[in-house]
Amino acid sequence: MFAYGTLMSGFARHRLLAGAATLLGEARVTAQLLDLRDYPGLVPGPGSVRGELYRLHGREVLDPIDREEGYNFERRLTTVTRADGRRARAWIYWYRGPRTRALPIPEGDWRSRWR
Repeated sequence: MFAYGTLMSGFARHRLLAGAATLLGEARVTAQLLDLRDYPGLVPGPGSVRGELYRLHGREVLDPIDREEGYNFERRLTTVTRADGRRARAWIYWYRGPRTRALPIPEGDWRSRWR
């Protein structure tokens, strides 16, 4: 699983991964990151989005995350690039909701909004 927002360590929804997944390290994906006020959304586009790569301890971990993410997000397998340059396939939640109030995050890093 590639976490790029509130599922990352230090954020509210990380509780869904804590104890249910192992952090493998930082990773990046080619996409655009949007600021949707309380959380980010990942959409296709140019740029690089920074996040954390996790190994899930079982597929059952996905059900509560799917419910939490809601209908505006779609989970898809996507290729990410690990910090060491190796590629991996990971589940990513892609945003498919309205973008009327969305603001681009050009640096592609949700954490930069909270420093």
